[in-house]
Amino acid sequence: MKAAEKSTLFDRVVKATPGGEALAQCLQCGSCGGSCPSAVDMDHSPRALFAMINAGMEDEVLGSNTPWYCVSCYACTTRCPQNIPITDIMYTLKQMAVQRGHYDHPHAIKFSETFIGFVEQRGRGFEFGLATRYHLFHRPKQFLQPTQVFKMGAMGANMMRRQRLPVRPVSIREIDQLQAILAKAKVVAAKEMQA
Repeated sequence: MKAAEKSTLFDRVVKATPGGEALAQCLQCGSCGGSCPSAVDMDHSPRALFAMINAGMEDEVLGSNTPWYCVSCYACTTRCPQNIPITDIMYTLKQMAVQRGHYDHPHAIKFSETFIGFVEQRGRGFEFGLATRYHLFHRPKQFLQPTQVFKMGAMGANMMRRQRLPVRPVSIREIDQLQAILAKAKVVAAKEMQA
């Protein structure tokens, strides 16, 4: 058997993620899930996903919607007491899921595409616009249910009161430079996919 065939899911995730070796230090404290603005839509919290990685539950991990709902806000990463690169691990899991064809979560992919659209347009995420655009265009029936409106409205109002949810998007300076970099990265990625 080749060495690559003997490696565990945990080993492959750690190897594919810069700083991923810190995953071995996960305390299962739940700070990541408690910090996540998208946790309510995830089928597993990040800490549950890490336990599943450690248990070798590859199909369940790569079939999870959790990485797809990550909005790359890095709140989990900055609050992790063990300095685990949680957001980067989510990127690794997305790549692994795509490579193995385990990404049958149309809503999660649409959520990710909506987020990426804001980053490409403005150079940064815009949570208020992300939640509104995603839910109105991809989940309008669920979004307009009274209980959902109340729940999301209360959470949004609380975040606005704490100045954690701006209602107007802000663009980075010299957005054209970022857009040129992203265009070049797409060309490189397309070439790699064809190889």
